[in-house]
Amino acid sequence: MTADISAKSADHPSVRIRKVGVLLINLGTPDGTDYQSMRRYLREFLMDRRVIEWSRWKWYPILFGIVLNTRPQKVGRAYEVIWNKERNESFLRTYTRNQSDLMAERLKDLPNVKVDWAMRYGQPSIASRIQALKDEGCDRILLFPLYPQYAAATTATVNDKAFEKLMAMRWQPALRTVPDYHDDPTYIEALANSVLRHLSTLDWQPDMLLASFHGIPMSYFQQGDPYYRQCQKTGRLLREKLGLLEDKFMITFQSRFGPEEWLQPYTDKTVEKLAQKGVKRIAVINPGFVSDCLETLEEIAEQAAHSFHHNGGEKFTHIPCLNDGEDGVNVLEKAVRRELMGWV
Repeated sequence: MTADISAKSADHPSVRIRKVGVLLINLGTPDGTDYQSMRRYLREFLMDRRVIEWSRWKWYPILFGIVLNTRPQKVGRAYEVIWNKERNESFLRTYTRNQSDLMAERLKDLPNVKVDWAMRYGQPSIASRIQALKDEGCDRILLFPLYPQYAAATTATVNDKAFEKLMAMRWQPALRTVPDYHDDPTYIEALANSVLRHLSTLDWQPDMLLASFHGIPMSYFQQGDPYYRQCQKTGRLLREKLGLLEDKFMITFQSRFGPEEWLQPYTDKTVEKLAQKGVKRIAVINPGFVSDCLETLEEIAEQAAHSFHHNGGEKFTHIPCLNDGEDGVNVLEKAVRRELMGWV
């Protein structure tokens, strides 16, 4: 005798279905600038095998014996400089939330679409927001890792975490992921517009425009990571869009960590050398960052500016990321609508 599965049993959980979720996911942020918040955030970040690919027996003694005992204070002080005091949170959290809210407004013509946001490290977690979307009836979810260029340490680890959540679910939603958009014309145009708009507010023009991307270890590139080539193409397309000569534009890489060789040229060393060689005015843009964060607001707008002036430079300006501006949201909306085709 077989059970009748056509009828719902009394103790079967109620389920709402047929909605589509869009989940915007950025790198992450600490909850505060205090020691414990910073240590918790750095621990999660630096334990990720996609971020630090060293063997655990080699890395963990360094991580737990040195890094997590010394860096929380240093990084916490850096976050203090660029903290959104009004909302008591990092600007990365502020901008990501705003991008989600604006995307939801843009997609009002698709009433069965629900937009949410998450962080790979910190809160709200990817797992919690996937569950929330599922609970709201989303049986299909579009993951959007907010990285224009693909890297295993960014895009891949977002996907890893999402699929890790699915592995623990009885009823999994269908998943799609938004691919990189490093050469998308809308993205390139938005970057160019941001450069021109910002420079129009100045009473001077730069002798050099630096496009500073977050670096990765050279070994990651040598193992097949496409990130370096995609950064080069983004930079070339941006330079061409702006009509700049090659000697007025440079691609550099920032934020290196540890003793390994990273992608070069390094942004900090380049800024120093340009000033020492007599270049008096430079502008820096961060095309690989969707939102301003510690690496742009503190490392570039503060540290790099100080280094440039200290070494003889006169004028320095940081061009803000696309953030939650209209051009930036246009880029995200185009990618979302393209990837939702067939679902809505």
